[in-house]
Amino acid sequence: MYSRISIVLVGLWIGLGIALPAIGQQPGPSSAASPSPMEKFPKIVAVVNGQTITRDRLAQEVMKRYGTIVLDNLLNKHLILQACQAQGISITQADVNDEIARVAGKVGLNTKLFLETLEKERDISPEQYASEIVWPMLALRELAADKIQVTDEEIDQIIQSEYGPKVQVRMIAVSQRERAEQLHAQALQAPETFRRLAKEHSEDAPSAAVEGLLPPIRRYSGDDVLERIAFQLQPGEISPIFQVGEMHVMLQCVRHLDASMPSAELLPLIRQRIADQLRDARLAQAAEGIFQNLQANSQVSVVMGNPELEKQYPGVAAFINRQPVPMDHLAAECIARHGKEILRGEISRLLLTSALKQAGKQVTQADIDAEIAQAADLAGYIRPDGTPDVDGWLESIQREEGATVDLYISDAVWPSVALKKLVEDQVVVTDEDMQKGFISNYGPRAEVLAIVCSNQRTAQDVFREARQNLNEQAFGELAAKYSVEPVSRSNFGKIPPIRRYSGRPVLEEAAFSLQPGEMSGVLAWGDQFAILYKQGETRPIVDDINAVREELYAELFEKKLRVAMHQKLDQLLRDSQIDNYLEGTTQAGKVATAAAAQPTR
Repeated sequence: MYSRISIVLVGLWIGLGIALPAIGQQPGPSSAASPSPMEKFPKIVAVVNGQTITRDRLAQEVMKRYGTIVLDNLLNKHLILQACQAQGISITQADVNDEIARVAGKVGLNTKLFLETLEKERDISPEQYASEIVWPMLALRELAADKIQVTDEEIDQIIQSEYGPKVQVRMIAVSQRERAEQLHAQALQAPETFRRLAKEHSEDAPSAAVEGLLPPIRRYSGDDVLERIAFQLQPGEISPIFQVGEMHVMLQCVRHLDASMPSAELLPLIRQRIADQLRDARLAQAAEGIFQNLQANSQVSVVMGNPELEKQYPGVAAFINRQPVPMDHLAAECIARHGKEILRGEISRLLLTSALKQAGKQVTQADIDAEIAQAADLAGYIRPDGTPDVDGWLESIQREEGATVDLYISDAVWPSVALKKLVEDQVVVTDEDMQKGFISNYGPRAEVLAIVCSNQRTAQDVFREARQNLNEQAFGELAAKYSVEPVSRSNFGKIPPIRRYSGRPVLEEAAFSLQPGEMSGVLAWGDQFAILYKQGETRPIVDDINAVREELYAELFEKKLRVAMHQKLDQLLRDSQIDNYLEGTTQAGKVATAAAAQPTR
């Protein structure tokens, strides 16, 4: 929850909900009679164990995190509106409703259920979705109509790519030409050794781990050379050496997969889906150019964040074509879009502050510095002398997350340190934890092939078929034919080696109880059913636990600490009396329950 700040926008247009007529409203006495849009929110937005969080405080916190984003989107929406007016483009309510119904249909929902799901899972009301996401998208489509056209030929190529013939190959890729020629000669002399050569010598680690096997190659997949050579090969045939980037590559054909074209009834829907995907991708590319053009032909002046302009124009966030965007309108929109999320964070912060005070603990600057250094270390930001590169880590936070250092500390570092302070004395790593951790991290792995089926009946049918001809190759072919799990299906049943205490007890027990060449029964695995074929086991990496005791203890302590931190926060939230007026929720908690249990006198 607190590992890093993550500002996630749902779509391109979240945060544009200020009513446009308000943009032209002049601040001052003439507007004093008009109620501020902030008045639609209660002055007290939450009460936590008797402590209040005010609307103004929430507005400040939301504006810190989202003010610039929401303002940019608001200005962009106004520019779109002006462009539509200039070109005579009109987006009606019927257009918006039709688009919402179309999007809902794409995910298999009716409009009502789709909007309810959107509000429940993304905190986006139907009104916000219509005005802030759908309307701008439709307007942009009209403005970019000449740039997002899709041809029948493009659709046909993608249909061929998705449903047409495919070819599966093994690959050996090495960086040196001389080495490639040596391996190529060995493979030509004994083609059956290609898979072993790929596993032992290929420098492409992902494919080498599965004996060089690549996912099926499609037509029009983007790599013309690889695609052309792969489709020319016959099963068992080895290609000449060719270059892909800086690597020297050779292929061996495994099999050709026939086309599986959709039925005539489904084809129109598929063509429409592909056209929509191409159009949406091009719209995203065209949008930047449209905005650059609109901004070049408009007068936009951002006041917020400029100290001199803020003094000159108090209460104004920006001007667009000399029309002010009032700060309280921007604050109200920030609360409407992001207030619930930020309020939950402020409630948690209040609870943590109270819990620290009650426990007689405090978060010091040294604690903050140590937490940042640990985060840098875990993220791989290390200086040549082996110490954490804190400066590089903080620069990456600002660059990748768009957050200031102060916000990173406030939203990620401080809560993490506070929770650690509250639980660190309760975390104990036992000898049993150490033993299980050692076996899981450094012990043998079971190498297996797997067939995963969606129902028990199919799994039982596949099991009977596999038992009739039980060998590695036949089992792998059944996996490619029947497995519904993508990795095992694409790699002839090969899945990453299974280790003990990995959280999959059913698979672990079966995998380690089998002997090489044996097959398991049908295993219930969640809502799916699996069959395993044992290939063997890897040799332990480390035999002596004392050789890794220190680092293993640190890893296990950190894992148990994180679990305890999440449990502590859940407990604080569960046990507290919280009235969240912004969301309209209330809970009594143990605080109120304990008070109510006191006898009256």
